[in-house]
Amino acid sequence: MFKPRDLFDLGQTEHAALFDGCEFAWDALKKLKAYIDAYPQPDDPATTRPGVFIGPNVLIGAGTVIEEGAMIKGPAIIGRHCEIRHNAYIREHVILGDHCVAGNACEFKHSLLFNHSVVPHFSYVGDSILGHKAHLGAGVKISNVKLMAGNVTVLKDGKPFDTGLRKFGALLGDNTDIGCNSVLNPGSVIGRGSVIYPCTNWRGVLAANSIVKNQAPQQIISRKP
Repeated sequence: MFKPRDLFDLGQTEHAALFDGCEFAWDALKKLKAYIDAYPQPDDPATTRPGVFIGPNVLIGAGTVIEEGAMIKGPAIIGRHCEIRHNAYIREHVILGDHCVAGNACEFKHSLLFNHSVVPHFSYVGDSILGHKAHLGAGVKISNVKLMAGNVTVLKDGKPFDTGLRKFGALLGDNTDIGCNSVLNPGSVIGRGSVIYPCTNWRGVLAANSIVKNQAPQQIISRKP
């Protein structure tokens, strides 16, 4: 399930060329910087909007709304009809597809979002790929660096497999939904159509159309005066 087409509908991004020649979907992250740096720039870039910081080499599609307080540091490619909400922070080498939401107080770095991906509130997305209609609940964090030295690995055929990436957050297949305040640890691969319940600390590979339930026991006692 690590091949690009195992996780993503490549017709739901204008940047499918990133996956050309990629044996594993995470290999596209290795090409992302060079791809954005080489992307054709507009003759008259929209670098001034009231109350918004837009850096150089930022492309913004038609119909995209950018609210006051947002910062697009760039280089970045922002698709059509997106919502860049108040205090969103879009750092270096980010691609947002069409109809994406970059929510308030969310930070994005070196990542690709397919069309209709939604990250609405208080999240961090680094060195990751979010598929078509992927959704992060409020406060989801995608951790992209191991605490220990070395490249990020994924479990492949029962053994750790070196991705060749020191920084690698997550691959979220199409139509995945991650519950509020969950943490996805480095090298998480979430299959299409899967759901992770809120407040889950997830590590590893999740098969398509799976549900991860987080049912921590709760104790209810009488309140003393």
